[in-house]
Amino acid sequence: MFNKLVAIEPVSLIPSAEKKLQDFAKEVVMYDDIPAGDEEVAARIGDADAVLLSYTSRIERAALEKCPNVRYIGMCCSLYSPESANVDIRYANERGIVVTGIRDYGDEGVVEYVISELVRCLHGFGQEAWDEMPREITGLKVGIVGLGKSGGMIADALKFFGADVAYFARSEKEEARRKGYRFLPLGELLAQSEVVCCCLNKNTVLLHEAEFKQLGNKKILFNTGLSPAWDETPFVKWLEGDNLCFCDTAGALGNVQLLSHPHVRCMQVSTGRTRQAFDRLSEKVLANLSEYDG
Repeated sequence: MFNKLVAIEPVSLIPSAEKKLQDFAKEVVMYDDIPAGDEEVAARIGDADAVLLSYTSRIERAALEKCPNVRYIGMCCSLYSPESANVDIRYANERGIVVTGIRDYGDEGVVEYVISELVRCLHGFGQEAWDEMPREITGLKVGIVGLGKSGGMIADALKFFGADVAYFARSEKEEARRKGYRFLPLGELLAQSEVVCCCLNKNTVLLHEAEFKQLGNKKILFNTGLSPAWDETPFVKWLEGDNLCFCDTAGALGNVQLLSHPHVRCMQVSTGRTRQAFDRLSEKVLANLSEYDG
């Protein structure tokens, strides 16, 4: 059992899970706002030996150096790699601090977002139909960039509606081959696809000037990641063509000045944050605590 557990910001646990935190620490402190920076992060952690945070704040080395008691950090958000994490995991490892994260808790809402926006665009619901005449997803050439959990779920949903699915990933995946998904080099995927969905880890950029030239005109681009999958300058130039870009959050778009661009469709809502997602998140955060405590 921890002596003191501090959630330095809102961590989206359901009420029953917040109550369950009392089983893991003698004292539990939950903050309901976001700290302003390293100084405030360190002040909130104080003498705590366990810390929780979401995706809206960072715990850097500068803060951790002032908090010698910390031995556990629970990220109540996705953890894929040290590079994409909002915790200085390398420094934490040096200190022997255990850092845990969760995965695959909000993917279902993201899949529904992609299907919903694509159907509205193709059929012309509340807007002009993409090809002037309403069309179905049936036969649509779709390229998935990054076939992880969410990318795979988006591919499966599009395949269900009859799309012709291809993908680019670090390596060819046998399960995807069995489903009939074609593995293509990135350039070929971009050139051949009518719709491209980028489903990449945070801070992963694969679309540069050359890739936007290969993507070409009259294309639809979705970004479901937490950060832009592109370099901004060639992206802005590509937007000037007969193209559309869909992002759910401003973070995925990058430059907030692009929110008013006529070829950008940004909901400014994290579509993975649903009632069911909060249930899954809570279960996984408590499971991580139980495994560490156990």
